[in-house]
Amino acid sequence: MSAAYSARPMSLKFEIGARTLLSVERTLVRIPLGLDEAREGWLPALPPLPREAHGYSITSLPEDRKAALVQTSGGMLPFVRQCYTRWYADLGGGFDAWLAGLSANTRQGVRRKAKKIAAESGGELDVRRFRTPEELEAFHKVARRISLRTYQEKLLGSGLPDTSEFRNDMIALAAADRVRAWLLYMRGEAVAYLYCPVEGDILVYAHVGHDPAFNDWSPGSVLQFEAMRDLFGEGRFARFDFTEGEGQHKRAFATGGMPCVDLLLLRPNLANRLTTIALGGFNASVALAKRVVEKGPLQGVAKRVRRG
Repeated sequence: MSAAYSARPMSLKFEIGARTLLSVERTLVRIPLGLDEAREGWLPALPPLPREAHGYSITSLPEDRKAALVQTSGGMLPFVRQCYTRWYADLGGGFDAWLAGLSANTRQGVRRKAKKIAAESGGELDVRRFRTPEELEAFHKVARRISLRTYQEKLLGSGLPDTSEFRNDMIALAAADRVRAWLLYMRGEAVAYLYCPVEGDILVYAHVGHDPAFNDWSPGSVLQFEAMRDLFGEGRFARFDFTEGEGQHKRAFATGGMPCVDLLLLRPNLANRLTTIALGGFNASVALAKRVVEKGPLQGVAKRVRRG
């Protein structure tokens, strides 16, 4: 089995918004599908399951391939962790064509926000680009300071990593010209970052964040827009991959997407059956409560709960 398919601990979380109430640990073999594999409807081959592993975690599986994979799994217990559209932007048509394909609201909104941020920064947007090993070292120091203030870091533990392994990998990627990164400054202060490694001819939306003190300015959207402008200007890459998970931000800037699921295939023992029943029931109850609350007078409360 390759290192990419090794068995690793994974938390199955009972969550309400960004809050984790309980988690169950399982050792799983993760099988992530790349953007092109998802677009082509690829059906992954399941590697042999190590003795210590509880099952597989397959991400970005095309929704219409779920039944076939379950059927070929040899009686494994299936559980869908999430359903979403995997969004991407085609970079082959030029910036003007991409811009014309955005909704009028998106175009007008991001231009208005960019104009406001520029006005606060002396009249021009202060977007800084990073590509070389030396530049990425400087980027990481600044972006980490932003990441420490984000909800992704505080509540989800998914901010920009600060491990020696990540930093070494980042520098190696930069030396091979396989990473792009950006920072947005406002009033001389860095307020948003975007970090994208390169896989083949695809840019991957790997790490993103902004200072919550600047939420009203939408710095993340403005930075994403300027990053797209840069990438079209460079003309090297075929697509920008917004990766797993939904999000208005992704949908707004994408040119296409495909329905996907993150699927667990677990050994069919009693512990796993009880865990999936409990987690499935909990998720259904949270979804029902969310629909009820968001249709009533408690919409503001729901938003605060989701943000933590």
